[in-house]
Amino acid sequence: MQLDGVLFFPVTPFTPDGEVAEDVLAEHVKHGVAAGPGGVFVACGTGEFHALEPEEFERTVRVAVEATAGRVPVFAGAGGSLPMARKFAAAAKNAGADGILLLPPYLVGCPAPGVARYVTEVAASTDLPVIVYQRNNAVFTPEAAVEVAKLPNVIGFKDGIGDLDLMQRIVLSVRENVDKPFQFFNGLPTAEMTQPAYRGIGVELYSSAVFCFAPEISLAFYNAVTAGDTDKVNALLHGFYKPLVELRDKVPGYAVSLVKAAVVRGGLDVGGVRPPLLDPTEEHLAELDRIIEAGRKLIAE
Repeated sequence: MQLDGVLFFPVTPFTPDGEVAEDVLAEHVKHGVAAGPGGVFVACGTGEFHALEPEEFERTVRVAVEATAGRVPVFAGAGGSLPMARKFAAAAKNAGADGILLLPPYLVGCPAPGVARYVTEVAASTDLPVIVYQRNNAVFTPEAAVEVAKLPNVIGFKDGIGDLDLMQRIVLSVRENVDKPFQFFNGLPTAEMTQPAYRGIGVELYSSAVFCFAPEISLAFYNAVTAGDTDKVNALLHGFYKPLVELRDKVPGYAVSLVKAAVVRGGLDVGGVRPPLLDPTEEHLAELDRIIEAGRKLIAE
């Protein structure tokens, strides 16, 4: 399975009493898929995987699969402790997902061989394709990356660390030692900010949280960066993505909270975030509105 294009990471809508709003999720996914992404990644970071328990996770994935209706592949998050990661992988399979994005184990510091063993054991528990996510406490050496890339159902490696030297060595090592189709992804929050640099080391795919609330901006940036339109790329980086990142960095968790708030302000009531995340303040929402308006003006020029 080879992915291409902008990757859509939908939010997980909640009702006022805190339940998953399945009908709203279906509408959110259908709207996003209609805009033309290369894949749907449900119940991952932007979808508050950390806040879902297995039964509601499975329902969330099933809704996304049904709403996508086979138009593009659907990947679901999995992670946490080894037993829970296996349960989430099984739930994703039961719900009809096409693959899983394997998130890091929770909290504990992990040596690279231990992370590789974690991936090996989760991958062995499912026949779904697996994309491995390097982030936070799950940092790979090039050797560990090659080890997991050789696993039969591991098809990709997503970086959320931002160490370009390490990532370049991982890319080179995997390409030199793994004889099968294999893809690399930029998984940094607001990945567009770093995508020109990642393309320079051979990483062409990336996550786009902006696609959730402004697919037209996300697609305009993607088209510009893939076409080598430096002027348009720089205009969007300076006028939209940089201010968005500066706002995002004001409060931990805003990488999710701002996205969800922007979807609400776009007319779809997906609710707020679950604790321990916090919804944006009114001041920050007003700033978010200005940033989105500026982005839309830029793509209209």
